[in-house]
Amino acid sequence: MKINTTDRDRLKLLLLQLRSDKQTMTEELESFARFAELKLSQIDVLNVFRIPEFPASIINKYDGMFIGGSSSVTVLNPEKYTFINNCVSLIRYCLEIDIPVFASCFGHQLTAIALGGKVYRHHGKDFEKGTIPITLTQEAENDILYRDVPNHFLGVSVHKEYTKEIPSGCTLLAYTNTCHHTYKVKNKRFWTFQFHPEVNKEILIKRLSLYKQQYTGNDEELLKIFASAKETPVANKLLKKFIDRVVIKSKITTD
Repeated sequence: MKINTTDRDRLKLLLLQLRSDKQTMTEELESFARFAELKLSQIDVLNVFRIPEFPASIINKYDGMFIGGSSSVTVLNPEKYTFINNCVSLIRYCLEIDIPVFASCFGHQLTAIALGGKVYRHHGKDFEKGTIPITLTQEAENDILYRDVPNHFLGVSVHKEYTKEIPSGCTLLAYTNTCHHTYKVKNKRFWTFQFHPEVNKEILIKRLSLYKQQYTGNDEELLKIFASAKETPVANKLLKKFIDRVVIKSKITTD
């Protein structure tokens, strides 16, 4: 399939955002646009802190959806964060109509809940934070996003909550010793990523500096993470592959 500028420029995507601080809200939108190689104007933001009530049909006018991370929300407390149920309904609707979805970090956990799976929480300090090597499963060799990705590639991962069982109807594509990292919903254009394909070394440092009290014990630990941080170009390219190989192809087929 030959991709031209017109194909890319006419795309419109929705970012389901679960951020409350302005710095990270802006940073997350810009990073999704940057690594997907889209203009900011091509991504509309649905921030659930500002708009907690919304119909699942909101996605109907878009070519696909991104789901970002969250630095404070937990899927394990829908009573406090009442918009979680609406997010789950939106995910289920996307699966029903088979719209392309790229779900990062918190989106990975939301999808597990939407598919009847379980999410667990680390209660100590032993959780992934920094740039880590990610292992591919054999099934990744035939996946449209992962087929040309080298094994043990580096990705940014900072999370206290995780999944360790494969949700019903999903294929595991990537993992670490700590948790599962990518599910592909079978026969759907829907991928999840526990790591952050939209975050590179520079953004990791900014993000952890902002949330150091939540994710690090002290400045010494923070500096160790910064010193060991590496660039993550392979992981970052997954967003462009999603646009080129899934979203644009879908739009050309349906137009």
